[in-house]
Order: sequence, then C-alpha cells, then structure tokens
Amino acid sequence: MIRKVAFTMYPVSDMPRARAFYEGVLGLASTWPETSPWVEYDLLEGGCLAITTVTGGKPSAEAGGTIAFEVADLDALIADLTTREAKLVGDLVKGPHCRMMVCLDPDGNSIILHQLDAKD
Repeated sequence: MIRKVAFTMYPVSDMPRARAFYEGVLGLASTWPETSPWVEYDLLEGGCLAITTVTGGKPSAEAGGTIAFEVADLDALIADLTTREAKLVGDLVKGPHCRMMVCLDPDGNSIILHQLDAKD
C-alpha cells in the first residue's frame, strides 16, 4: 500500500554546481556531505527533493518530471532570483487559485515556483 510521496528526484550532471544552485540560489538546506553523489533537501512543511549523479538519468526540462515549490511571496522571489541570474522561463502564469513561474536549474530541470492566492 502506498502511503505518501517519499521524495522527488532529479538527475544532475555536476553535483557541486547543482548544490550551489539549490542551496545558494534557492536557499534550500541539506546536511548531506559535500562529496555525496546523492543529496536530499527536506522542506519545512513536508516533502523532500533529492538530486543525484548516480542514476544515469539525463537532466532536462523535457524529462517528464517537475517539482513545484510552494512559496510565500512569488513576486519577491522572482525579483531575488533575477538578481542571482537564475533562468526564469516564460511568463508568470495565473491559474484559477494560484500564480506560477518556471525556473530551470543548471542542468535544465524544470522547477515550478508556486503561490496560492490568499483566501478571502
């Protein structure tokens, strides 16, 4: 019986470069050793992102998987990421209950930055 999502995983080609992005640009924290070929980021309100160089998978925005991170202030994050030269893709998307922006990691893996609309 399936109980929950254990983690979402992305293949990366260069672990130090990937860690610099996920930790330095997106601000995620990990306790995994610097030399580890597998790194996990536990998120404050649940969920886990893993990045790895061991699966042999090819990173890309077309690889089929995408992670969506819930954020508190999408506009502020977009402004901050722009100053950090993160690659934002396309336009801000307005859904029926949210807003989203796509960001690519250094390997081209797609990340959705997502903010729910305030509840009335």
